[in-house]
Amino acid sequence: MEFTAPFTTVTDISPFHPPPSKDETPPNRFVRLWRRAYQRIGFQKGYNFTMFIVFAGAISGFSLARLSYLNISGSAKSSYANSAAPGEWYWYSKGIYRIGITIHLATILPAGLLMVWQFVPVIRHKFLLFHRINGYLVSILVLIANTGALMIARRAFGGSLSTQAGVGVLALISTLSIALAYYNIKRLQIDQHRAWMLRAMFYLGSIITLRIIMVLAALVSSNTSFYNTTMTCGELLTILDTSEKVNSFYPSCGEPGATTHTLAIVQAKFGTQPEQVASALRISFGMALWMALFLHATGVELYLGLTPRENNRLRQVSYERQLERGLSPAGSAGLTTDRWGDAEPWQLRKEVTER
Repeated sequence: MEFTAPFTTVTDISPFHPPPSKDETPPNRFVRLWRRAYQRIGFQKGYNFTMFIVFAGAISGFSLARLSYLNISGSAKSSYANSAAPGEWYWYSKGIYRIGITIHLATILPAGLLMVWQFVPVIRHKFLLFHRINGYLVSILVLIANTGALMIARRAFGGSLSTQAGVGVLALISTLSIALAYYNIKRLQIDQHRAWMLRAMFYLGSIITLRIIMVLAALVSSNTSFYNTTMTCGELLTILDTSEKVNSFYPSCGEPGATTHTLAIVQAKFGTQPEQVASALRISFGMALWMALFLHATGVELYLGLTPRENNRLRQVSYERQLERGLSPAGSAGLTTDRWGDAEPWQLRKEVTER
């Protein structure tokens, strides 16, 4: 997903492609149509367009599929109350957790639908005002959504310490990335703005990978009888509907003095019993969150490391913008390693010329 700034005076605006030789085989019809498709919306490389389809499609599809969750407590089958994992609604139906889940869903779902447009080159080129307004809107929505996520972390899929820590780290690194991206664009350091916005979006996208890993881990753990979690009798009553079923399967809930906060041991098994399915998801959620974060954090750094030419090109664009604005040192007015670290001072390439 290349970031191409408009109105630049960089002469080497796209990676250098040598002219085709006379003996070179012309591309077939499919390749020509493919190139025409992605070049029309501003992409210069086919792999960037492919990655955009995969990642933007995943985020958009995930957000669209969960828009019905905005009907938090409705009676429809698609509402959050009826579609959430078994036992989750017990906590989210009341108090601070109800407020937290409402805030989170009402902001992160629109943010997921809007953020993909930030990476469409033609929008950044021809509709720069929309890019800026949409960027501010997405950033604000994500920050509010992170607040909601922190509010419900204590009860998310059991709210284990690993889960709470994972939610906290995801909220922290995505917030810091957005803040650093904002600072760099204000300093016209476009290369670093691109890098930090990509990091923020990749971090946030880990919630999709998380669910894939969580389900796979729950299926694997169900093949053994050694994994169990605890649930309160109140949660079990929400899942099983009647106290007779709860007391039958979990006698500790029917003992004298038992309350809705009494704990019962529930086997983790992806089967027909909904409370056992919930148990299997709970034991895998924290692990899945950390693994997804690791994969996405590693993946975005690999992508940034494999696209140095785009980074260098945007560094030169930043130099010209900063020079025009009077920011110093031009080319390194933002958060760059040569200014804040021990990297060699950045030097302007010869391809950059003044108008």
